[in-house]
Amino acid sequence: MSDSSGSNDSKDSKHSKDSFVLDVTRIREEARKKMDAGPITNTYGLDTDRVIAVLNDVVATEVVCWLRYTRHAISAVGIDRAQVSAEFTEHAAEEMQHAVRAAERLSQLGADPDFDPATLVERSHTDYTTPPHGDLKAMLKDNLLAERIVISTYQEIVRWLGDHDPTTRRLMESILEEEEEHADDLTDLLGV
Repeated sequence: MSDSSGSNDSKDSKHSKDSFVLDVTRIREEARKKMDAGPITNTYGLDTDRVIAVLNDVVATEVVCWLRYTRHAISAVGIDRAQVSAEFTEHAAEEMQHAVRAAERLSQLGADPDFDPATLVERSHTDYTTPPHGDLKAMLKDNLLAERIVISTYQEIVRWLGDHDPTTRRLMESILEEEEEHADDLTDLLGV
């Protein structure tokens, strides 16, 4: 349909300007060039080595959290021991699953996960703490502090990843959601 000036003012002309068009031929050619890169294509928006380093620090953080929760679950004593120990045991299992999920993503990115015990604590975002034997309140506070640190660092990682690596971002968002649940559980147990 034309207006009085003779220009074509149809929806088709506007639609063609805003259309999403894929150059599938070019994409196929580029995909064939670097088959050994696996899922990392030329549209990957970040420095892969940096993402690998960040994820290896996440693995270290999660393993250290698993170690802390496991130790606390075993060494907890007192009247509330059963409830607190059960919560620590549940959190420990989830922390190890987080480490495995981050390690699997590292493998997808073409890297080996770094589980080196000699460097876990130095690469972890959190400390490995051992409060006095059986001090449930100190254990709860140590774990809540660790969860709060993890929440903050993982939020930063999610922001940094943005739209450049949606797969890793979704992984980190999923882990972050569970870490927030852990902090909520610990807050309830502390009664704060």
